[in-house]
Amino acid sequence: MRSVAEQSVAELGGPASVLSRQKRDHVELDRLLNRLPELGPDAEGAVLLQIYRLVFPHAFAEEAVLWPVMRRILPDGHQLTLQVELEHQEINALVTRLESLHAGSLERQQVLDRVVALLRTDVRDEEDELLPRLQMRLTRKQLWLLGIAWEAVRRVAPTRPHPIVARRPPGNVLAALPLSILDRGRDRTDAFLQRGAGAAGPPLQALSSALRRASHAVEELPGMKRGEDPATRVGRSSRAGWGAAAILTIAVGSAAVVLARRRR
Repeated sequence: MRSVAEQSVAELGGPASVLSRQKRDHVELDRLLNRLPELGPDAEGAVLLQIYRLVFPHAFAEEAVLWPVMRRILPDGHQLTLQVELEHQEINALVTRLESLHAGSLERQQVLDRVVALLRTDVRDEEDELLPRLQMRLTRKQLWLLGIAWEAVRRVAPTRPHPIVARRPPGNVLAALPLSILDRGRDRTDAFLQRGAGAAGPPLQALSSALRRASHAVEELPGMKRGEDPATRVGRSSRAGWGAAAILTIAVGSAAVVLARRRR
């Protein structure tokens, strides 16, 4: 098998092929990861936000669209996809932890180094093992159709880590809409903060924290773990329940009001 990294766009089935789309994201991820060592703790936040907005929707679309196909058409599809799901799960857990650590601390740098190493490993596993196997079993048209489906999901997927949510359907599909709304609202809020929010800084910071808490509450709603392989299962806290729906509504409403005022 030839690695996807070694093949041209034409060999991968054209620009619309799921293989070409995956490779483009991997190239962009490599560019962003190479920028991180050049930045100080205060400047890396904007690049990390770009990495999150690239990595998490990409992985979500893989888990919702690509890996179910691989489990269906490959005799060893379960083992192959589970290995990558375990990598995704660890990345989700580490980034969640990273967000609670102080910029410039040794522990934070160690966690960040592990995240970068895992992201590079994940790319190699996909380009050298999983995607070439998919390429061997599907026609050019099938790769094109799968690319359209993958791209459609990627564009509306969550953009932040969610280690509690299932890495497989139907749990991850159930979580997609509420978490995507919360994550993208938080992305916009954090982008304003990084550009310098002035007097609006404290309320925007409070809003970002509220959106983060709301997303963690939504993760624990009933049904979000359905379909999960036991190897990637994370225990729930005792706070799970439908009360999270109220937090979601308040947080999203607040986000809309604050960001609308900020744009004026």
